[in-house]
Amino acid sequence: MSDSRFDILGLGNAIVDVIARTDDDFLAREKLAKGGMMLIDEARTLKLYDAMGPGTTISGGSAANTIVGAASLGARTAFIGKVKADETGHAFTHDIRSVGVTFNTAPAKEGPATARCLVLVTPDGERTMNTFLGACQNLTPDDVDEDLVRAAEIVYLEGYLWDPPAAKEAFKKAAAVAHAAGRRVALTLSDSFCVDRYRDEFLGLIRERHIDILFANQHELHALYQTSDFDTALSALRDEDIVGVVTRSAEGSVTVTREETHAVPAFPIEKLVDTTGAGDLFAAGFLAGLARGGDFVACGRLGALAAAEVIQHYGARPERSLRELAEQEGLF
Repeated sequence: MSDSRFDILGLGNAIVDVIARTDDDFLAREKLAKGGMMLIDEARTLKLYDAMGPGTTISGGSAANTIVGAASLGARTAFIGKVKADETGHAFTHDIRSVGVTFNTAPAKEGPATARCLVLVTPDGERTMNTFLGACQNLTPDDVDEDLVRAAEIVYLEGYLWDPPAAKEAFKKAAAVAHAAGRRVALTLSDSFCVDRYRDEFLGLIRERHIDILFANQHELHALYQTSDFDTALSALRDEDIVGVVTRSAEGSVTVTREETHAVPAFPIEKLVDTTGAGDLFAAGFLAGLARGGDFVACGRLGALAAAEVIQHYGARPERSLRELAEQEGLF
């Protein structure tokens, strides 16, 4: 449809990240699963925050990172997510609006604080995330602006949003409104532990045609189809008859439909610093490419470029203009 005001609308957890360097011994002492994401309560958040080293505070959240990345590529973007009217919530709101993202979700005046994610980065660049969802859990269907959903070409949903029941209903509402308006709906599986919790429900979303585009990394794909063999899992995804986009770290990405398979290599980097946000920014590039009418190879290359930028510094949002990088690389 040509009457869209936005290319991409993201629905997700509005989270402020606190990123700190650490080592494997610290993860072991704190009984943290390296490379995973664990949901923690406010008391555990405060305890872990006190125990970890000096941190850098940066607004984050998976879908929000994707939307910010897409905006950096010149896409017209908007975001729906819940913060509290507190200092952390104000920081999140300022940061996302400052890069041109439309964000008008009313903040909560009561209840838990704005969400925080404590991101621990080991010397190999692997990130271990501990998330206090806080106000995120109060996202409800009432927060889903139907006019905003109808105004976006692609609605992008994060799997982490599947944890809180009210947010799950908001997710379903957004998908239904989008499809009724002839829009496309994309989902990222977010985390293999998330897939383990909701495998049947995620498969239901795919098979009942609630989503049109699925993003997953190879670990999430293995978890979804309960197989350790990549080709077997990829074949199962191909049979779902949707657009499946699978990232494979240094091996690049694979995009499959029932008729097509396209492998795109990763972009070369000088130094791996922090993998936080790699999948989020890959999705940003891919979706921005789709919004520009690009084919799956062009979209995959934009995704690879955006992911390469973000993994060479701390934090899950770009530090350079991705549009300028894309122009330098001849992708625009």
